Amino acid sequence: MRCLLVLLFSFCLITGTFAQVTFTKSNLPIITINTNGAVIQDEPKINAKMGIINNGPGAENKITDSPNDYNGNISIEYRGSSSQWFPKKPYGFETKDGEGVTTDVKLLGMPKENDWTLNATYNDKTLMRDGLAYIFAGSIMEYAPRVRYTELLVNGQYQGIYLLIEKIKRDNNRVDIAKMEATDNEGDALSGGYIIKIDKETGSNNGGWASLYKPYNNAWQNTFFQYDYPKTSDISQQQRIYIRSHMNTVENSIAGQDYKDPVKGYRKYIDTQSLMDYIIINELGKNPDAYRLSTYFYKERDSDGGMVKFGPVWDFNLGFGNVDYCTQGNPEGLVIQTFNDVCSEDGWVIHFWWKKFLDDEAFYNDLKKRWKTLRSKELSNERVNFVIDSISTMLGQAQVRNFQQWPVLGQYVWPHYYVGNTYAEEVSYLRNWMKNRLLYLDKVWEIKDSNSTDTTDNGITLFPNPTNESMTLGFTNSIPANIQIFVTNSTGQLLDVPQTISDKKSIKMETGHLSKGIYFVHLMDRSQKRYLKFMKL
Repeated sequence: MRCLLVLLFSFCLITGTFAQVTFTKSNLPIITINTNGAVIQDEPKINAKMGIINNGPGAENKITDSPNDYNGNISIEYRGSSSQWFPKKPYGFETKDGEGVTTDVKLLGMPKENDWTLNATYNDKTLMRDGLAYIFAGSIMEYAPRVRYTELLVNGQYQGIYLLIEKIKRDNNRVDIAKMEATDNEGDALSGGYIIKIDKETGSNNGGWASLYKPYNNAWQNTFFQYDYPKTSDISQQQRIYIRSHMNTVENSIAGQDYKDPVKGYRKYIDTQSLMDYIIINELGKNPDAYRLSTYFYKERDSDGGMVKFGPVWDFNLGFGNVDYCTQGNPEGLVIQTFNDVCSEDGWVIHFWWKKFLDDEAFYNDLKKRWKTLRSKELSNERVNFVIDSISTMLGQAQVRNFQQWPVLGQYVWPHYYVGNTYAEEVSYLRNWMKNRLLYLDKVWEIKDSNSTDTTDNGITLFPNPTNESMTLGFTNSIPANIQIFVTNSTGQLLDVPQTISDKKSIKMETGHLSKGIYFVHLMDRSQKRYLKFMKL
């Protein structure tokens, strides 16, 4: 039975009662959940039993097999916001011991933890957009959620293909920051770690605070920062005050006139490597929710560096050309630059930070270099196509059952831009979209200046750049009198770099002792202050 449901988004769902799919075996791990008659709901979690059958790579898993990967207690609830309106429900669950206490376990080879999600992928008919994003992010970022494809039975009823995914959480094997106790209220212990997110306030119950700044000039919307770790129920008043004050300082540095300055600006507080990779993954998928929803970042303890790092990435079911609003299916355009222009009336828009980052020419040029490097291996055409083809092949048998249970192929499901009649057509669309997206990003992120010299002021050069053992700071005219020259790393730390005047127009700088990375040469005299960037190989 097909009907039109007028919901928050006025989208069409496929609903009704379907004949139970005949399901006896799978090449994917099989998850069974038994609630003993209790009804799963959106909070609170209910108790249930879960078993996982996994006979190993290439082996066949049968529903008559005994659970051999996990067989124990869980507490489970629906998760997500708009995704809960679909008939195929997403779930969040915790693993528990026989006494009902949360307990860390390994699931399908993933590191021990107790918080997990089961992603339904109902409005992603390729069943792989989230999986693609996490796989690509995992190859370039400090951490991305690990994912395993499974088939799910709830109370004996076949539910289809689900992605078992690690929930974003502080853990040595997830977001690896210092663990905070309620008593960590002073000194270094107070400085971290924290996980903060920008998101809808619904469903999180995490509390937080509104930004000091509007998302853009004259915006009616606000940007709201939420406590993700420690949770509202655990975070102390001193910790609330500290992280809010620290993020106010970070925001002020981004909004300030000196925000591009490597010492006074945002680089003092933000890890630019994580920022580049966060942007690259979100733009790779042209994620319409990027930068405004499910946007996570975390603050390290000062003794661990103290930097704000972006990530992990999260929630890509609407990415990769899957939406008919705002960014739409067009593989061209950057979300970070265009979303607020085409969707300014959305309740959640992109904060002012992101435009400022790209307005910083030095940072944007570094991002383009990072993109060029990643395109040679981690995000090469060959690897992107290999991952898409590998997942679609792995799901070849299971997807037939999934779409028998949920017959949405050939049907519009909010917010589809493209509607294919078959699974093969959906995968083909995704593959072609990715091809065109990569072509566009190669074009827009092309490094225009291939000259190896980095010049920020006429008449001043650094060469060779990139450098190894040494480089020369050259002046078209003579070296200015009373000039001060010093070197910092990307976080603003002052470094000892020996300098020797070679002649009236050049200064030799010894760089052999520096580690690989990005550095800045600062030049100050009575009239002005300038800086040049260089890379150490």
